[in-house]
Amino acid sequence: MHNDELIHPELADVQVSGSDGEDLSRSEVLLKGVLGAGALYGALAAGPFLKRALAMTGGSDVDILNFALTLEYLESGFYEEAKTRAKLNGDLKELVDLVASDENQHVAALTSTIKKLGGKPVVEPKFDFPYDDTAGFLKLAQTFEDTGVSAYDGAAPMIKSKEVLAAAGSIVQVEARHAAAIRLQNGEEPAPEAFNPPLEEAQVLKAVEPFLG
Repeated sequence: MHNDELIHPELADVQVSGSDGEDLSRSEVLLKGVLGAGALYGALAAGPFLKRALAMTGGSDVDILNFALTLEYLESGFYEEAKTRAKLNGDLKELVDLVASDENQHVAALTSTIKKLGGKPVVEPKFDFPYDDTAGFLKLAQTFEDTGVSAYDGAAPMIKSKEVLAAAGSIVQVEARHAAAIRLQNGEEPAPEAFNPPLEEAQVLKAVEPFLG
């Protein structure tokens, strides 16, 4: 499939690689799938893809939290890099500073929770973000935020622990506010739809398979 046939080609161009040349972890493969789903069908496809993928593999709460940590690594790295790369100023600079701080706190909270559950937090992958200017940064930021919220929504039904579900719910609320704030920076409606349109999970999963290789 050519990039010009994708809804969000910028997501297809995000590079995810294991740290120090290691093979991709399971959570990194899931992240590639989430980005592929968003590229093909739009950001809202991340939720159906992740829900189906987790259901098929029987992911534990630690597995789900490690995926969430990998997603937060992506967002944290993206906003930290943007501080020096995206030519920010004024209100946008203040917003990015705030969002970067939030994402770093999410990374710390998820890392701590995984350890408390007896799990091993995944190592931060390496990322390559495809944008050249402030407008490109904002476009990718909006897509990341919408995709992240959708992914959290998809993972939530698979979480078994009420405490873990509450922790994920507190994070996704903040992510949704980030998404609205970035949309306003792009001159778009912060919440354009009252409900997210349904997508067929199996169809999304099948279509995303080429992105997982």
